[in-house]
Amino acid sequence: MPRASNAPASRRRRKRRLALAKGFRGARSKLFRQATEAVDRAMRLAYIHRRERKRDYRSLWIVRISAGCRQHGLSYSRLMEGLSKASVALNRKMLSEIAIHDPAGFARLVEMAKTHVAG
Repeated sequence: MPRASNAPASRRRRKRRLALAKGFRGARSKLFRQATEAVDRAMRLAYIHRRERKRDYRSLWIVRISAGCRQHGLSYSRLMEGLSKASVALNRKMLSEIAIHDPAGFARLVEMAKTHVAG
């Protein structure tokens, strides 16, 4: 009985890995070992950066909210404290959008927070 090779599966596995490396420069898209290393690194960094993007956006929203409430003489932390005491359930993304696109509405939120903050 002849020896059965694993050629079809191996070729399919290599083609799949090289397809993932499409667009990489030089040997990283042509040679299997370099492509494997490049794809592994790219996948790991993509995973890490998906999580970093969430952090980056949250910090951007906080900066925007802080800039908006400083115009009304209140710090970011005092604003958030006042809004939580006033039971305003708006997330930071929505607060930053309100601060940018509806300054009058944001001013009302700041005044509401000021009334609920001690001191």
